[in-house]
Amino acid sequence: MAYQRSRYGGGGGYGNYGGGGGGLTLSFPPFTPMVKWLLGINTAVFLLYVLSSAVGGRGFFAQMVALFGLVPLAVVQGWLWQLVTYSFLHLGFWHWFGNMLALWMFGSSMEGAWGGRRFLELFFVGVVGAALFSVIISFSGVLGSPTAPTVGASGGVYAILIAFGTVFSENEIFMFPFPFRIKAKYFVAILIVLTVVFSLQEANGTNHLAHLGGLLFGYAYVKFAPTRGLRTSASEGLFGLRNRYYRWKRRRAARKFEVYMRKQNKPTNLSEYFDEYGNYKDPSMRPKEEKNDRKSDSGWVN
Repeated sequence: MAYQRSRYGGGGGYGNYGGGGGGLTLSFPPFTPMVKWLLGINTAVFLLYVLSSAVGGRGFFAQMVALFGLVPLAVVQGWLWQLVTYSFLHLGFWHWFGNMLALWMFGSSMEGAWGGRRFLELFFVGVVGAALFSVIISFSGVLGSPTAPTVGASGGVYAILIAFGTVFSENEIFMFPFPFRIKAKYFVAILIVLTVVFSLQEANGTNHLAHLGGLLFGYAYVKFAPTRGLRTSASEGLFGLRNRYYRWKRRRAARKFEVYMRKQNKPTNLSEYFDEYGNYKDPSMRPKEEKNDRKSDSGWVN
C-alpha cells in the first residue's frame, strides 16, 4: 500500500495525521471520477475472464485475447483497435490487482491536479505509446515475437507513474509494509531500472518493454504536450485554420469585386469597401461624398 508524504505540509496528501500545519501527511487517495470509470471497466472485464474460466475453461478468454489483446502481427494487418483494447485485459488476479492499485493510488493524484480530461489523455497516450513501442520492438528481432500477445493496463499505469514522479517529484512515498519512505522521482527511477532488467531476462521481453514504452510516452506528454491538453489544443488549431480559410475567401472575393468595378469603369479603392480582413464595411461608415455619389448612381448594389 502506498501513502504520500508532502514536504510542503500537506500539499501531496488528502488528510493529515499528527499535529501542526506542516506535519506528516498520510492518507488514502479518493476515488476520482475517471479513475472510477477505468477501475470499473477493467474489473468488469476481469470478472468476465474469471467467470468464463470457471464455466467453460480458458478457451473463451483465449479467443478474446486473440481478438482484443495486442498481437503485433495482427496490428500491422489492420487490427488497429488492439492498440487500445489490450489494456483492459488481465490474466490473473495479481496482474489485475497490481495495475488497479497503482491506477488508484497515483491516478487519483494526477486527476486531482490535472482534471479528468487531461488525465485520460495521459493514460491513453501511455497505452497507445506502449503498444506502438511493443510492435516496433517485436519486429526488430531483438526481443519477443510478432505473434506473442500482450495484455494489461501497465502502459497507461506507467505513464501515470512517470507523470507523478515528474509533477510531484519531491513528494515522499511510504510503501506499506516496508519501513521506509522514498521520493517520487527516485521511486520512478527504480521502476525504470527494474523494467529494463526484467525485459532482458524474460523470453517474451516485449511485455516489460511495453512498460518502458508507457514511461517514455508518458514523460513526453508531461514535457511537451500543451497544458490545456491535446484535444483542446487540436480544437483551437482547427478553429484557427478554419478562420484563416474564411479570411482568404473574403480577400479573394474582394479582389474579384475590384476586377468587376474596373470592368464597369468605376475604379475604386478596396479599403473604402473592405477592412483589412476582407470583411464588407457598413455603408454608413464610408466617406460622406461616396454616399452622395451613390444617390445619383444606379450602379453596383450589394
